[in-house]
Amino acid sequence: MTDNAPAGPAAPYDAVVLAGGAARRLGGADKPAVRVGGRALLDRVLAACADARTTVVVAAPRPTVRPVRWVREEPPGGGPVAALEAGLRLTTAAHTVVLSADLPFLEPATLRGLLTALQDTGADGALLTDGDGRDQPLVAAYRTAALRRELTALAAAHDGLTGLPLRRLTGALRLTRVPDPLASFDCDTWDDIADARARIREHGHVLDEWISAVKDELGIDLDVDIGVLLDLARDAAHGVARPAAPLTTFLVGYAAAQGEGGPEAVAEAARRAAALALRWAEESDGAPDGSSGGPSAPDAG
Repeated sequence: MTDNAPAGPAAPYDAVVLAGGAARRLGGADKPAVRVGGRALLDRVLAACADARTTVVVAAPRPTVRPVRWVREEPPGGGPVAALEAGLRLTTAAHTVVLSADLPFLEPATLRGLLTALQDTGADGALLTDGDGRDQPLVAAYRTAALRRELTALAAAHDGLTGLPLRRLTGALRLTRVPDPLASFDCDTWDDIADARARIREHGHVLDEWISAVKDELGIDLDVDIGVLLDLARDAAHGVARPAAPLTTFLVGYAAAQGEGGPEAVAEAARRAAALALRWAEESDGAPDGSSGGPSAPDAG
């Protein structure tokens, strides 16, 4: 899958993912483990921030798609401000991305945009706003020093952080806002889960979603051009036989893996296999250049 966004984040960053909420509107279900498009919501968020220097998840440990550091606020269930403070203890980067664990449409490009906005504006934080213009402080990038400063002030003023609403923290920060109704969509209810599941099966999304799910399931970290593989499958199916399509794409992937190559190796193997499929089809069609392999016409003389 290709990504046309800039190659990397605007600045090195750490990520703190808050995944320990009670999910009361889901009837107490384990929300981070709820699957959308075959992947747990938490794993989808972890994939979006995979290039963080350190990723801290504030929750009880569980299996995840990639290694992270785990921590709990004290006491457990102390609310988002206390959870954020616990996560920040394990971070060292100057910028911290703070995320909830229920963002099915979060992408790496979203985080790059937030980090760029943070740098360009000089604000304490850059956060997304949803379709109604509401702030989403758990889809945001912050200056770590600003968070620590205000958390210390809050703890001193309230004799601790337990139970404090997040607006007490963000209200003291200078924020810039980035509208993004899709990336800011979070899953608070079962209707939200159903909407997210339906959306990723729409025609324009389903292939990217499926490939991402397969890569996560198989532990593959490789971006490839889906269009190249689809063209190869088409050429193999039409030029050879329909079952040749999946077998050929498998062999292309295997050949690239044998050579320990990346996306370029996949593209080159696909190009060679596609050329072979076209030559195969030309033989079957009886190409006019005499390459069909049939008998040559006798000389007139």
